[in-house]
Amino acid sequence: MILPVVKLGTLFLKTACKPIANRLKKEAGRHPKFRQFIINIAQANHRFTINMQRRIYGHAIDVAIRPLNEEKAVQAAADLLGELFVFTVAGTAIVFEVQRSARSEARKEEERKQEIQAMKQRDEDLAREVELIKHKVAELQQLARGRGLVGTFNLWHAHRDGQVKNT
Repeated sequence: MILPVVKLGTLFLKTACKPIANRLKKEAGRHPKFRQFIINIAQANHRFTINMQRRIYGHAIDVAIRPLNEEKAVQAAADLLGELFVFTVAGTAIVFEVQRSARSEARKEEERKQEIQAMKQRDEDLAREVELIKHKVAELQQLARGRGLVGTFNLWHAHRDGQVKNT
């Protein structure tokens, strides 16, 4: 159940990021400072990526790296910022889901504690009732021994008729 929702959410985010990336490209064309800023981001990302690839494949890393042309840099920066947006939104969604889940678990734990407390209270109440019943049975047995067998029958009849007083 959760996997299709995640896939659908990812697809939605990617679809939503395409217009953002296109908007970044348009803004880069209009504003020279913004254009230079995203070109610098793209060139730094390009150098980092090339150096990482060279390290992974065991090539020399002290050679000069040819920079991207401006259009490729703008395209790369727009793609990078679009992906950054996707990851930021996805990360935020995960954080909110984890917090919601934690609150839900805390609420369930509190309910379990209350249920356990109610069961303990009920157990204590039943234990008091059992002790009271034991005490009354002991009193009845004491009275029955004192009166003998005939007294027991009289006690039962009197108890049935409501004539026995509680002591």
